[in-house]
Amino acid sequence: MKIIIGIAKLVLNIVYAPLKLLPVQKKLVILSRQSNKPSTDIDMLAAKVSELHPDYKVVVLCRKIEGGMASKLGYGLHMLTQMYHLATSEIAVLDSYCIAASVLHHRKKLLIIQMWHSIGTMKQFGYSILDKAEGSSSTVAHAMKMHRNYDYVLGAGEGYRSHLAAGFDFPEDRIVILPLPRAELLSRPDWVDAKRDEILTAHPELKESFNVVYVPTFRKGEGCDEEFAEAVDALRNALAAEGDKYRLVVKAHPLSMVDCDYPEYSSFDMLTIADAIVSDYSCIIYEGAILGTPIYFYSYDFEEYMSARSMYMDYPAELPSPMFETAEPLANYIASGEYDCDALEKFLHKYVAAPCPNATEDIVNFIWSVRK
Repeated sequence: MKIIIGIAKLVLNIVYAPLKLLPVQKKLVILSRQSNKPSTDIDMLAAKVSELHPDYKVVVLCRKIEGGMASKLGYGLHMLTQMYHLATSEIAVLDSYCIAASVLHHRKKLLIIQMWHSIGTMKQFGYSILDKAEGSSSTVAHAMKMHRNYDYVLGAGEGYRSHLAAGFDFPEDRIVILPLPRAELLSRPDWVDAKRDEILTAHPELKESFNVVYVPTFRKGEGCDEEFAEAVDALRNALAAEGDKYRLVVKAHPLSMVDCDYPEYSSFDMLTIADAIVSDYSCIIYEGAILGTPIYFYSYDFEEYMSARSMYMDYPAELPSPMFETAEPLANYIASGEYDCDALEKFLHKYVAAPCPNATEDIVNFIWSVRK
């Protein structure tokens, strides 16, 4: 495998060499393989760069590697486009691991920023879980130069710094505390109110209920969706036993096969109408915490999940509210109205430098301050 990867890297760098002879443009390229379309963070960053630096061209390249040989071949061709723009740009911003950014020998003046795609962290990733069940092979990771060539990595808060350093195998002093652009939206009451009004106008039934938005993490493995569906039913029934006013809004992870409520709105959008948020090991809890919405933890598979996935934090000791493995006591706790908002705020400020009403502009200003 190492020999095959080595040959592939050699070929890519041979193709890349003449591209680096092309003139460098006033251009910033954003590369992502999280999705086939730009995320909210990417859209906001691209718009802010164009606003503050209209003399710079912004190129956004989003392509997901999906199952099947056709998808992999398609991504291989897409890499040629990535290589052209890496060769002719002054700045590259990533939100995930990008093969071309890590394995190629770039011009010394190319600035590469990794802004990652998560606000805060909980589960270990990258170099922290090499050769583990949900991690990459150490042989492949090192051969593919996973997460190499970064000049800076952005993180949401100080509590996140050591996690990122471990996951990226990257120096802590080059991790810069700058929350993602979408944290800006959650810090702006005008945006939150407008999104809430939009959803409530489209779905007036949500105005009359106490909305419990359930946003769990994705679970891989046989039987996980069935177990999740049973957990949803148990929580729905437990809330119903507490009174008619409680409405469970299920926003499963996009990769889950369990149906979601209100599919026209994302989990991020639905946080704005939540009176309570229920999650488990998902980093969306940091987004809910920015809003100040009470967050509850329904970890029905705690022992099983912990046996398969390591955490950076001391879970559940560090959570801002109790963890529940069954639905009935969780529903009872939600209905009691008892919640330690101070603990939630303390938890938030450890992991996210919030509020952050100018997050996007702060990122752009930082990039321009460190241009090579």
